[in-house]
Amino acid sequence: MGFWWELSNYVYIGIFKENIFFVPVSKTPNLKVIVDRLFHHRGQQVSEFLTDEDPINQLEQLLSRIEGSILLILDGVWSGSESLIEKFEFHIPNYKILVTSRTAFPRFSFTYKLQPLNDKDAMTLFRHSAALQDGNSLIPDKDIKKVPYQPMTMIYIYIYICMKYAYCYLSFYFLGNILKVCGGFPLALKVIGKSLCGKSAEVWHSWVKKWTSTGRSILDSDSDLLICLQESLDFLDDEVVKKCFLDLGLFPEDQRIPAAALIDMWAELYELDEDGIDAIANLHEITSRNLASLVVTRKDASDVGNDYSEDFVLQHDLLRELAIRQSNQEPIEQTKRLIINVSGNNIPKWWSEQKRQPISAHLMSISTDEMFSSSWCNIEPPEVEALVLNLQTRNYTLPEFVEKMDKLKVLIVTNYGFFHAELGNFQLLESLPYLKKIRLEKVSIPSLCKVPIRLSCLKKISLFMCNIGQAFQNCTIQVSNALPNLMEINMDYCNDLVELPAGLCDIVCLKKLSITNCHKLSALPQGIGKLRNLEWLRLRSCTDLWELPESIRSLHELSILDISDCISITKLPKTIGGLSKLKELHMKGCLRILRSQLPASILDLEQLKLVICDKEGVKLWDPIKELNTSLEIKVAEKDINLNWLPVHDF
Repeated sequence: MGFWWELSNYVYIGIFKENIFFVPVSKTPNLKVIVDRLFHHRGQQVSEFLTDEDPINQLEQLLSRIEGSILLILDGVWSGSESLIEKFEFHIPNYKILVTSRTAFPRFSFTYKLQPLNDKDAMTLFRHSAALQDGNSLIPDKDIKKVPYQPMTMIYIYIYICMKYAYCYLSFYFLGNILKVCGGFPLALKVIGKSLCGKSAEVWHSWVKKWTSTGRSILDSDSDLLICLQESLDFLDDEVVKKCFLDLGLFPEDQRIPAAALIDMWAELYELDEDGIDAIANLHEITSRNLASLVVTRKDASDVGNDYSEDFVLQHDLLRELAIRQSNQEPIEQTKRLIINVSGNNIPKWWSEQKRQPISAHLMSISTDEMFSSSWCNIEPPEVEALVLNLQTRNYTLPEFVEKMDKLKVLIVTNYGFFHAELGNFQLLESLPYLKKIRLEKVSIPSLCKVPIRLSCLKKISLFMCNIGQAFQNCTIQVSNALPNLMEINMDYCNDLVELPAGLCDIVCLKKLSITNCHKLSALPQGIGKLRNLEWLRLRSCTDLWELPESIRSLHELSILDISDCISITKLPKTIGGLSKLKELHMKGCLRILRSQLPASILDLEQLKLVICDKEGVKLWDPIKELNTSLEIKVAEKDINLNWLPVHDF
């Protein structure tokens, strides 16, 4: 107790103040990314790392310049990571390191073992997770036949009371044994509680009987805990929901999983709706079981056409291990979900020995670190429908075997490294006849049209934190010919996008165009009016965008226009009334527009049903509402929330 009392006092009396650095540590931590995060915590830019020692040297220099006491918290450190901890040991006055881990590190002094929850707290948490009634520790008693209220003989009353007492005893017996098995471990209590919620007495009895027969607590080892948590998957009645949970293992440990990426995959693999409603419903089901956490970043996100582009999923590392463990139960050649982790250039032995034997996986994930040289071994993956590539290098070449993925529908490439990655071999994608969706994150995209590439089946492309300034330059083929069937484009945090390439306006089948947080975007081409099938135009937080072109009047199919937080726009187009099918207009944060009058043609928007604006903008729309009584003016909620910031976890 002395240590925790002392630590609490340090924090509460303000000795550390803002000098507390919290770093989740994954099983395969990236030291460069961790140091970069610590620099960003101080609002500073880190210099380029020239050697392997540079990250630690620069961090030591940074910490040495900080006045006052410093606390570095390394959270969730895995066994065998002593060398990582040692790298953060600096001879700096009043500098302390706190390490949390499920494993003790004998080489370091001052080890404090946290006790699991006591019986009272464990019971409270479990009852909450299992949705048991307040003040009642009984499992659901729906299986006990109720005795109707009527004049009864003493024998009936006696039997009824005996049944209730017997049931109470049985309930406390079940709960006591469940708490004993869970050993006071919060994750187990929450997951198992949710899995047993609402189940019959027989199900509870079966679970207790199975685990009490072993005579062990699940805390005896991580393996026991995983086996115990594995049982909770049996309570996922929907087979698709279970598959969705297993798919979370395709993404790296301790990283945010974009909800949009999951929607892309699941819509193609499990025939869910394209708008993401079914996928989000599945995520809510997984979240309700405490198997993951869905983070909704903005309160108004759901107002804009069921948009989930900024939401993400977090998952406990043990639950990710559970998903991987479930996926790896079959031999490599037969598994439906192949998850590959490559450290350095150490390709798994089975891969190098595969000898052209086809694999039957429908989903494949390959994670590489910053030491990987893009030297690939051959593989035969003819059944793969979704490919997830997780990388950390500055130069990354798509593997040659990608062009053999004849059934590939979804490609997700995410760079978790320090710098943008140059993406090579992009032309391989031309040979894929069913590729419908591409999502790229933190990569520099080569000119898509310099070497003629025709992605004839591609329906959707999403670019997050990408350098795309050269992607549509020096084209030897028209963009509309390279992407003839593209229906949706998403660009988010693409900071080198200054002007929307005019060639994109020739993709007449485009239905959704989303450009968000592209702060250097200053203008849209007049040709945007050629997108006659566009239904959704989203320009959120493009802070340098100063006007919408008058040609926007030609977007006769547009139903949603979102210019929220485009703070430089001073007025709406005079011809905005030409948007005959516009139903929603989102203009939160467009305070400069309030200084001008709404254009007269705004009265022609007969289909307009919803306007979302700031409180100051309501008066601007009141005269319009008097003429259009079906129009709803909604004041945007103030949402102080930093979850949306594009910062990677580790």
